[in-house]
Amino acid sequence: MQIVIRNIGNSKGVVIPKIMLVQAGLDGASVAAVAVEGGSIVLRKPAKPVREGWAQAAKTITASGDDALVMGEFSNADDKDLQW
Repeated sequence: MQIVIRNIGNSKGVVIPKIMLVQAGLDGASVAAVAVEGGSIVLRKPAKPVREGWAQAAKTITASGDDALVMGEFSNADDKDLQW
């Protein structure tokens, strides 16, 4: 398939057919990661932010009361006897 490269101000642009966006999983996306690889322009789904969803998961665990310590409490009182 060929598409037209259009002038957009000082830049260029293309219209990507919806079926291609659906196939790439980008049909509902508002942003995409773009890179040049081996002479090709490649669009990808952007990487999810690191630790996305962790805060909500922690709140859910806390709310369910499932956040007890696995090892129990312990102190470092005897650390002075350790030799490094």
